[in-house]
Amino acid sequence: MALYALLDRLAIPYQRFDHAPVFTCEEASDLLPDLPAAKTKNLFLRDPKSERLFLVVAPEAIRVDLKALAARLGVKRLSFGSPERLEAALGLTPGSVTLLAVVRDTEQAVELVVDETIWQTEQVQCHPLVNTATLILKLDDVRRLLAHLGRQANVMALPERAD
Repeated sequence: MALYALLDRLAIPYQRFDHAPVFTCEEASDLLPDLPAAKTKNLFLRDPKSERLFLVVAPEAIRVDLKALAARLGVKRLSFGSPERLEAALGLTPGSVTLLAVVRDTEQAVELVVDETIWQTEQVQCHPLVNTATLILKLDDVRRLLAHLGRQANVMALPERAD
């Protein structure tokens, strides 16, 4: 897989945990041991009016307030991108959305938004473009990968829903 070749070429170490396919954070938590890295949820969102696309990386435990996030991103509203749009933009299927998807976004059509608490952790858990494995990567290495790809993350405190 090209992702592993890229990680190896950049000398980015990772720990890999293979598991049955997971489609939710809850399923992943049930299958994986308590790993020493931040757990994330990844949202593929779009602004229907402007067609801007966003990959939002949030802590697993929070519920993102999409209305407030839309205002912070300067768009009218956000909705979840369809499986077809996800496949077209990032070559992924639902359940496989991951911070590492930026390696497939060669057009840089998807804006990366990362919660500041994730950005400040030492290590992060993420899928390697499939939902049958989880990698642990150091955030410094993720930053190095993004720099190699010419990508910037929009780091912010993601707004949380009160309910």
